[in-house]
Amino acid sequence: MAKAYHKTPYGLWAGVYLFLVLFFVSCRTLSPLTTPAETSPAKFVTPEEILPQWQPFAASLSPGIDYFEGSIQEPKLRFWALRVDVTEPALRIVVSEKEGPPSGDGTMDGIIPSTKITSFVRRYDCLAGINTNPFSPVSGKEGEDRTIVGITVSQGTILALPHPHFDGLVFYDDGKAAIVNQGALAEEQLRTIRNAVGGFYAVLRDGAVLEGAFTRGNARHPRSGAGVSADGNILYLLVIDGRQLRSIGATEAEVGIILQKLGAADGLNLDGGGSTALALKFPDGKVRAVNTPIHKLIPGKERGVATCLGIALNHE
Repeated sequence: MAKAYHKTPYGLWAGVYLFLVLFFVSCRTLSPLTTPAETSPAKFVTPEEILPQWQPFAASLSPGIDYFEGSIQEPKLRFWALRVDVTEPALRIVVSEKEGPPSGDGTMDGIIPSTKITSFVRRYDCLAGINTNPFSPVSGKEGEDRTIVGITVSQGTILALPHPHFDGLVFYDDGKAAIVNQGALAEEQLRTIRNAVGGFYAVLRDGAVLEGAFTRGNARHPRSGAGVSADGNILYLLVIDGRQLRSIGATEAEVGIILQKLGAADGLNLDGGGSTALALKFPDGKVRAVNTPIHKLIPGKERGVATCLGIALNHE
């Protein structure tokens, strides 16, 4: 009896211990949050019904970043979003850099080595990163030359000049963010930009979804987007999965609607398709995409993109 008496509690406590270990390990590897939180997606019937349920992200490291994940029934979509206070002193904006001196006019040649978004986040020690500019050529390889399409500015260095027909996301020296028409940027304005990335077209302006977002077609693709609050203090980053059973992909108009519901006043459709990825740094230090990238129709395969936008801690 004594032997049985001692054996039963030992087995019980061993089982409890194993359960707790597995529980905390699963929390660390599955949750992108550094504080305990419910991470299952919030469910909505249509994009118009979205009500953000923001949760602190990396709160133990810095304030100013929130995370939200949602699913939509009609159409069938999964999306992930970040809300970033760009005025928070503990945070800084990071744009892909290129080694080597700029030319005499202070610009680079518009060509940059390809990178996966997860690699970008690791290289620049970011908390989060998203793909941005269109580019060519397309492949899944890293380290290849990519020709950047549209404006790219990294810490005041102009890596690629504005595209006359596309829009972009800029961060000025005063810390404010804005979505602007690249073709309207005068040369003197470029000198006031601290960081910038290009996209395709604006889909949201002054809180209203633009007509062009509806008229440019209803093609459904994985999408990446960025939004800015009316005062330029809040940045919204968005990815929407596509070409998958659980998420068929969004139209440009739906990108605008979702950014609007997240709280943005202005919104931009970034490069999407197989380039779409939002990578986060997890509490255990591991980096992975929270969505499912789908380069060459292979779920989980990342593309080697040109430029990325990251959020990192300010160590200055």
